[in-house]
Amino acid sequence: MDLFTHFLIPFIILFFIGCKRPIEGGLGGTSVDFDIFLIFIGFLIPEFFILTHRGITHTFIFGFITAVFFLYIVTRRPVQEFVAKIIKKDYKLIFTWKTVLLAYFGVLTHLFLDFLTTGGIPLFYPFSMERFSAHLYYYTDGITTIVALAVMIILYLKINLKYKKMAMILFVIMLVSFGGIRGYEKINTAHALEDNLEGNFTEVATYPTPDMFVWQGVLINPQNQKYQLYTYNGLNGQKTFQGNYTGLTIENGSYSSAISAIEKANATLDARRFIWYSYYTCIDAKYENNQWKITYFNFLGGHYTPTNLTVYVY
Repeated sequence: MDLFTHFLIPFIILFFIGCKRPIEGGLGGTSVDFDIFLIFIGFLIPEFFILTHRGITHTFIFGFITAVFFLYIVTRRPVQEFVAKIIKKDYKLIFTWKTVLLAYFGVLTHLFLDFLTTGGIPLFYPFSMERFSAHLYYYTDGITTIVALAVMIILYLKINLKYKKMAMILFVIMLVSFGGIRGYEKINTAHALEDNLEGNFTEVATYPTPDMFVWQGVLINPQNQKYQLYTYNGLNGQKTFQGNYTGLTIENGSYSSAISAIEKANATLDARRFIWYSYYTCIDAKYENNQWKITYFNFLGGHYTPTNLTVYVY
């Protein structure tokens, strides 16, 4: 989801339940996306690749810490005076345990919205590095971003409150409607691809694309680690086969030697980062020139990493 939506959802909820300080909740909803300022640390210290967008701040524990830190900064008088000059409006934020809780409410709505999108977030870090995603929305949606920005502008303007309320209600209706359409298309895609299940292919997984009516579907053979990739268009019911993929392919050397080389490759920082981001990591192990060439491939693609990586093991 985009930054504007992450502000609006907690702000709208708090506003309509009668909260007197909804802006603190909205700011909390945006706070965790300022992890973009942590990315350079990840570049300087690659071992901390969790310091990236949708990384460490997108967790229950560090999301709270981020909200507290962010709210403390934006409530300082020099910061408020500086922002007031830019937006041409006075705003009074306060830092108390109540506003901290409001900001953390914003964080929780942020985590929920990002959980709905593809890509996933490591909710339980540092206890687990696993990324969680419902694969309902695409990473970002252009229409939602534009409408959210328009609602933000309406809230900023000096117009009748009833029009601001109407804009917020319509935005929520649109967002929920998009989710309903995507939910239907996700189920529809799974049902359509179930017709292709045969042999040892027993599972279907679906993933959104920028087009809410076009989905990616993966048929899974868990016994032999084989996959079939399809795209499905819900508007015309067309299935398009994209290719077969194998979880592990070994060329030349022995199986035991290949497994040993893969274990060494998996321990490298580049491989750990690649696997962490990838939904399906296929490995091609090839022995040549007295070394193992371990190639990782993510056939679904990704937002943060290339689709393949090669590590050499001697």
